[in-house]
Amino acid sequence: MKILFVCTGNICRSPLAEGILKSKLSGQSVNTIIGSCGFESFHKGDPADSRAISVARKHDIDISDHVSTLFSLEDFDKFDHIYVMDSSHFHRLNRLARSQYDRKKVDYIMNVVYPGTNMQVPDPWYEDINAFEKVFSMIEPACELIAKEIMRDSKK
Repeated sequence: MKILFVCTGNICRSPLAEGILKSKLSGQSVNTIIGSCGFESFHKGDPADSRAISVARKHDIDISDHVSTLFSLEDFDKFDHIYVMDSSHFHRLNRLARSQYDRKKVDYIMNVVYPGTNMQVPDPWYEDINAFEKVFSMIEPACELIAKEIMRDSKK
């Protein structure tokens, strides 16, 4: 299974989600690709936000080598599931989608935990480190369920 997490600049929310999911699958023999990206080019090539790195490290997750990348249309071909953090990402991906097949891959990450709610993960960029902790606590249960699904599928 191939999972992509998308947020605005690929320096806060999506690198946290990528790091969390990778940590949950670490040491497991699963055939998976996990990535993250953003839409805004002003952060392309940047590391994860220092607050995201700090919060991840607090939970024994290392995202210090993360480098921000941009979403590309080819990502629809590369990934099975594309999880977004908020409605702006969801609508943007749906506008970029080339087909209904592409659209079916896109969902809010929080729908994994709360199906059909389209709950958004707030952008912590303008906030203090407590907002990053809140983001972590929101997306961690979703990543736990995604990891369980990947493990279940790997045993088929």
